[in-house]
Amino acid sequence: MRNLNFHHLLYFWTVAQRGHLTRAAAQLRVSQSALSAQIRQLEAYLGRPLFERRGRSLQLTDFGAVVLDYADSIFGLGQELMATVRGGPGQRLRQLRVGAVATLSRNFTENLLRPLFGSPEVRLTLQSGSLDELLERLRVHNLDVVLSNTPVAAEANRPWRCTRLSHQSVCLIGPPRPARRRFRVPDDLEGRRVVLPGPSSDVRSQFDLWCERSGLTVEVAAEVDDMAMLRLIARDSGAIAVLPEVVVQDELRDGRLQRYCPVPGVYENFYAITAFRHSPSALVQQLLTPTKAP
Repeated sequence: MRNLNFHHLLYFWTVAQRGHLTRAAAQLRVSQSALSAQIRQLEAYLGRPLFERRGRSLQLTDFGAVVLDYADSIFGLGQELMATVRGGPGQRLRQLRVGAVATLSRNFTENLLRPLFGSPEVRLTLQSGSLDELLERLRVHNLDVVLSNTPVAAEANRPWRCTRLSHQSVCLIGPPRPARRRFRVPDDLEGRRVVLPGPSSDVRSQFDLWCERSGLTVEVAAEVDDMAMLRLIARDSGAIAVLPEVVVQDELRDGRLQRYCPVPGVYENFYAITAFRHSPSALVQQLLTPTKAP
């Protein structure tokens, strides 16, 4: 049996990622006809079609999806190898590429990564996006770790490792109140305007369930997926916000906002998601060590 032509496999991998021959050819700096010929040769070698055309785009066949999983592993390991070689002996740990989902508190991310900021030996890259987008980058080894407030389960072709880093009580937070009487839940929340995380948030689901069990009705002033925007609305709207303290830690410290009380039984969890690596980064291992919530 002839050896697999990895040049052909690289062309297939690029087309699969781009989903279009023209864009893949431009990236590879070859003609579209030459690229098509290389893909046909790989299909002939493997004995099955890898793509089917739908309009102007190419879609993977079921067999093509299987081949893509292997190609991801092969070229992902190649990228990992080159990152190690470029760093030289003892230098592999100096680059850390972190993805943080948009629904995660920026303050939590900063608090977690702060020990690395002042180190001249660490080059930190931080990307944001949806969980699906970041997991895709993690899958092809373009990220080292993804920070999320939503856990993920391992799959046969995506053996994620999901570590809970910390958790924090979700609180009712609003404008400063007179100190004469403490805030009582659920009574003092009845009919009040509240700012909530978006419907897809685990915190929102927990809060809605708590309201249902408590027989509580609130008026939703705003629901926001992005934690940075939720922080601003909590600070400026005058409504009661439902969120972990870490989101508005500066405003609480400055007295612009006040923590009324925790919501009973409602918590936010913080996770680090990694993919299998032959040479795990010590910086990632440092992040995976559970810490107390800030």
